[in-house]
Amino acid sequence: MDRKWLAVFMNTILLTSGFGTMHMLEKFKDAVITHYGITGAAMSYQQTAFVVGLFVAFLLGGTSIFKGSFKRSVALIISFAAIPQFIIPFVGSWWVVVLLRFFQGFIVALIAVFSNQIGRLFIAERSFAKGIILSGIFWGGLYGISLANWASHSYAGWEAVKTAFLLSAVVMYLILALWWLLVEDFEIPKEKHTAKGTNVWRMPFTWVFGFTFFPALWIIFTLGSFTLHNVQFSGSQVANLVMMLEVSMGLWSIIMGYLGYRLSVRNPSNRGLFKSIVSVMTLSYVVTFIGLFVVWKSILANDYALAMLGLAITGIVQGTGPAFWTTAPATYPREIFPEASFALGLISNSANAVAPNVMFILVHGVTTGMVIFLAMALLGIALLLASAKMRLPVEEYGNAA
Repeated sequence: MDRKWLAVFMNTILLTSGFGTMHMLEKFKDAVITHYGITGAAMSYQQTAFVVGLFVAFLLGGTSIFKGSFKRSVALIISFAAIPQFIIPFVGSWWVVVLLRFFQGFIVALIAVFSNQIGRLFIAERSFAKGIILSGIFWGGLYGISLANWASHSYAGWEAVKTAFLLSAVVMYLILALWWLLVEDFEIPKEKHTAKGTNVWRMPFTWVFGFTFFPALWIIFTLGSFTLHNVQFSGSQVANLVMMLEVSMGLWSIIMGYLGYRLSVRNPSNRGLFKSIVSVMTLSYVVTFIGLFVVWKSILANDYALAMLGLAITGIVQGTGPAFWTTAPATYPREIFPEASFALGLISNSANAVAPNVMFILVHGVTTGMVIFLAMALLGIALLLASAKMRLPVEEYGNAA
C-alpha cells in the first residue's frame, strides 16, 4: 500500500479508537446511576461536558499545545481520551467523571492535526482522504456502542463498565503504537503570524467560511436525539435508528469525499479546489434539506421505516465535513494554514457548545425543531454562496498549494 494511503488508513483506525469514547458511558446509564446515586439529569452532564470539550479543543489549537512534532501532538490528543478512560472506572465522585469527560472531548483536535498532514500529502485527493478519516468518527461511535453492549452482556453492573473502559483504553494505545511505527513525522509550525493581514482571525473569509460548517454540526449533534425524543418506537427499533444514523454519516463522509476528489482533479488550482469544496458542501446541504422533510414526516406519522429512510438521507449532512476540513490548505498561504485549520474548527464547532442546550431550552414542539433544522440547512447554503464570491487568503497573500 502507498505510504500516503497507509497513513490515511492508520489515521482512520486511530480516530475510530478515540471516538469510541463518545457514547460509551451513555450505554451504561443504569449502572452509572446506580453506582453514583445520581439522577438521569445529572447523568446527562457527562455528555454535555464531552461536547464542550470538543469546542475547547479548537480554542487550544491557537496555542502551541498541538504544534511542533506531529506525532507528539497526536499522542497527546489520544492521551486526553485514553488516560480518563483508564481512570473513570475507579473515580468515586461523579463530578470528577464529568470533568474527565470534558478532557476526552479534546479527541476532536485530531481532525485539525490530521488536516495539516493531509494538506502536505495530497492535493486533489485531499477531500477523499479526509472523508475516509472523518468516517472514523462514526465507526468509533458504533465501536463504542458495540463494546458497551458486549461488556453489558458478559459482565454485571460496574464490572461491565470497568471491562469496557479499560479494554478500550488499552486498544487506543496499542493502535497509537502501531500508528507511530508506520506514519512519518513532520513539524507543525509553532510561530504565530500576527502581522497585519496575515492573522487568520482578521480575515473576513475565516469568519464567513468558518460558519458554513456550523449548521451541519448543529444538525449532526442534535437531530438524532430530537428524532428519538419525539417518536414511540421499541428499544430495538431505537437502537437500529442510532446505528443507521452512524453508518449513514460514515458512508456519506467517504462518498462525498470521493466526489470532491473527482471534482478537484479537473482543476487543482487553489480556486478550482475551493469551487469543488463549495459544490460538495452545497449539494450535501440541499439533499439534507430534502432528508429533513422525510424525517419530519416520519415523526408526525410515528413511522419507523420512514424514519430509517429519513436518517439515511439526512446523514449526507456529514458530506460537508471532508470538503470543509480540506479548505485551509487549499485557500490559505502555506505558512498559516495549520493555524487556519484550528480557527475554522473553532468557529464551526461553536455549534457543539450551543446547539444541544438551545434545542433543549427553546424547542418544545416538533414543528419548531424541524423548522430550525431546515433553516440551518438553508443558512449553510447561503453562507457557501457568499464565501464563493470572496477573495481567498491565498489569492491575497501567496500560494498555498
